[in-house]
Parts: sequence; structure tokens; C-alpha cells
Amino acid sequence: MPTEPSTKPAAGRGAPTKFGAEFAFRSAATAAGGIIVAAIALIALFLLIRAWPSILANKANFFTTTDFNVKTDDNLHFGIKDLLTVTVLSSLFALAIAVPIGVGIALFLTQYSPKSLARPFSAIVDLLAAVPSIVFGLWGFLIVAPKLSPFEAFLNKHLSWLFLFSDGNVSISGGGNIFTAGVVLAVMILPIITSVSREVFGLTPRSQIEAAQALGATKWEVVRLTVLPFGRSGVIAGSMLGLGRALGETIAVLIVLRTSPKPANWSLFDGGYTFASRIAASASEFSSKLPTGAYVAAGFVLFALTFVVNALARLAAGGKVNG
Repeated sequence: MPTEPSTKPAAGRGAPTKFGAEFAFRSAATAAGGIIVAAIALIALFLLIRAWPSILANKANFFTTTDFNVKTDDNLHFGIKDLLTVTVLSSLFALAIAVPIGVGIALFLTQYSPKSLARPFSAIVDLLAAVPSIVFGLWGFLIVAPKLSPFEAFLNKHLSWLFLFSDGNVSISGGGNIFTAGVVLAVMILPIITSVSREVFGLTPRSQIEAAQALGATKWEVVRLTVLPFGRSGVIAGSMLGLGRALGETIAVLIVLRTSPKPANWSLFDGGYTFASRIAASASEFSSKLPTGAYVAAGFVLFALTFVVNALARLAAGGKVNG
């Protein structure tokens, strides 16, 4: 009697080879992911080990003290409050400027601009990411700060009742405050936000756009009802990438921001140091173990801050990124 053909794979070279390739690829992918996790864990462990002796020798509260005096091993007196204030305020101010502009540029390039204009315009925006940080710093110090000074004085005069525009710990004349640094940082992170947003908006399903147009939606309604909801998580992801760049920026902030012996009080007209600029400015003091550990402790806080930012971004994006 005729027998039905077997559906099982024939014993031979095909099945073992296919299984072996699948296993090798899965193992390689798992190893690649594990390397990243291990590297991050080792960096965190290294920072914590190097910082812990200095934290134990610290004679001040690490979280609430504004001074950062680590010139001698036997009199460590340092804290991160002022560094955290300047870092967070300058980065959030930069984000507040860059996100609306970046999303607007991305919408223009993907929804309104003809292709003949979109391509060269996109290339020009992307070129901003290739400009060295020191160039942005010099531009901010020599050009932006003097030009913004009258506008900052106007804001301080008429909006001083709001803490963000109250008197700072440095003079408004000549710029050199968080306001100026935030503008420079906004220009630096603009290409990151624009690029990610542009790519996500461009992936909006054509069927959704055509369905909205078939129902009589205007161009703005199509953008509001289809493009923006689809790209929301992508915009958040791009914004957090830009925020990470702003939090860790060193040279440009070091050039633009003026120092002050007084602590910052959450005014955009304050001066001071961010985590990164303080560490860079004090590199000459890395000759002794305990003072060096104090700066490593500040770096560890910055390292942890980036994880908090990314966790909040994932929460705001709903645990997924479209596209």
C-alpha cells in the first residue's frame, strides 16, 4: 500500500547544519548583549570602588553640601548639590529649547518640504553634530553671550518674581550664565533630536495617513492624528539622547559658564560648574588618591543620573519605541 510522505526532516546534513547556525547566531547575539551589560556594570563598580574611600573620609554631607574643597587628604569637604543644580537646570533648559525646534524641523522635512529641499536641508542639520565642542564653546563665549546679555537683563527686570529669572550668583553683563550655556547646549543637541524624530515620522504607515485624508482631514489634522501619535515614543527617545549629551557636555560648558563662589539657587542667571566641567577643570588635582576619589564620586552620580533619565524616558514612552 502507498505510504504517506513523512513530514519529518530527513536525517542528513541539512538539519544539523541549520540547527548549528541557529544556535551560533543566538549565542553570538546573547554574548553581544551580555558584553554591553557587563561593561556598564564594571564601569559602575570601578567608579564606586574608587569613590568609596573619599566618601568615607568626607567631613561634609555629600548630597547637601555646595562646597567642593578637596585640596588636602585630611580635610575633604565636598558635596554635589551645586553641581547637580547647574547640571540639571542647564540641560533641562537646553531640552526645552531644542525639542520644539527639532520636532518642528522634522515635521517640515517629512510632511511639508519637497524632496528636492528636504535632502540638502537634512544634511545641513546633520552637519551640526560634526562640529567640535570647543567650537561651540568659543562661539557661545564670543558671540552668543554678548548678544543675549540685553535680553537676559530684560527678562531679569520684568520676570524676576519667577525664580528662574531671579538674580543669579554672577553678573548678567556679558552672559556666561546658565541661560547662555543652555542656548549653546540646545544648538548642540538639536541635530540628535531632529534626526531621530525625522526618521520616526518618516516611518508612519502610509495607510494611516491616507485613511485620515480620505475622511477629509487637513494637513495639520493628519499630522496631529497620525504622525505625532505614531512618533511620540521616538521623539521621547531622541530627546533623551539629546539630554544625555547635554548632561555630559564638558568643554563648551567649561568655556561658557563663569564660576562663582556663591551656590546656585535655580536661577537661569547663575554661574558655576556642571559635573563634567568641574571634573575637567580640576584634572590637575588628580595626583592624590582621596581628592581624585572625590571627583570620581561626582562622576558616579552623573553616571547614575543618566540611568535615571533613561528609565524615565522608557516610562514616558510606554515601554516601547515605535518604528
